[in-house]
Amino acid sequence: MTSTETFDAAPRSALRRTLLALRRWIDTGAGGTEVAAGDDRIDWTRALPFVGLHLACLGILWVGVSPIALGVAAALYALRMFAITAFYHRYFSHKTFKASRRVQFAFALLGASSVQRGPLWWAAHHRLHHRCADTEQDPHSPRHKGFLASHMGWFLTRDAFRTRLERVPDLAVYPELRWLDRFDTLVPVVLATVLFATGALLHRLVPGLGTTGPQMLVWGFFVSTVVLFHATVSINSLAHRFGSRRFPTRDDSRNNWLLALLTFGEGWHNNHHFFPGSARQGFRWWEVDLTYYGLRLLQAAGWVSDLKPVPAWVAGKAGR
Repeated sequence: MTSTETFDAAPRSALRRTLLALRRWIDTGAGGTEVAAGDDRIDWTRALPFVGLHLACLGILWVGVSPIALGVAAALYALRMFAITAFYHRYFSHKTFKASRRVQFAFALLGASSVQRGPLWWAAHHRLHHRCADTEQDPHSPRHKGFLASHMGWFLTRDAFRTRLERVPDLAVYPELRWLDRFDTLVPVVLATVLFATGALLHRLVPGLGTTGPQMLVWGFFVSTVVLFHATVSINSLAHRFGSRRFPTRDDSRNNWLLALLTFGEGWHNNHHFFPGSARQGFRWWEVDLTYYGLRLLQAAGWVSDLKPVPAWVAGKAGR
């Protein structure tokens, strides 16, 4: 190849990568998996929707606020946090209870609306985290990568966008989960559209509520989703820096009561890293674990079953 051909090929290659990144906003499986493992550079083109999600929160300066919009934002935070903690984490990642195919897909849909990608992607990365916690192979260790990278930088790297199906062979057998994982942006788009339409309808039918379409979109989707994201990933960053260590695990995991409240029980992170096979992460009675209480209610209703308990030997250690 001549020097001229090399010069001409460079912009064509850059254009191809940009167009492929744009396609992957919608279809994460577009173009195969040509990204090399370990490529920890941020893919800024593909990360633009993530940046836009945060910037859209500034819309609160123009759309105003209403009790309805705040209530919807809080409700969607709670529902989606439960879907992430109970199903993305404790079910898909750790198999700490059983659920029917319909129930697992229903909560996978709700989890996907959180803009934290699909259930297979989430579980594959989390299983790697547990195998390599706070080593150089851990995708989000603050010990090796620093706070910002462990909090959200890792989420935007070229390598991290990939779903490693070889890590989740038990989940990859479900075509509906693979489809949801591939088109994970579809559910958030539908949710945002429904919220805008609902707000617009309320403004037309009950104007006294002071709720509009843009207001419902900004508070119910953008603000709620961004707060949900940062609360969730605080377990990767803050819960490996601040808190107490009941168990001498090989990693830096810590128990943090404030994070536990914000994340419905995930803040009992040192407990979890010592024994990740339990559906309950608050090992002591006073360690509030809202996700576990929710799972108990679902079990009573017959939606889930066989919640794995904290073994007696673990509870004994936790009592000291």
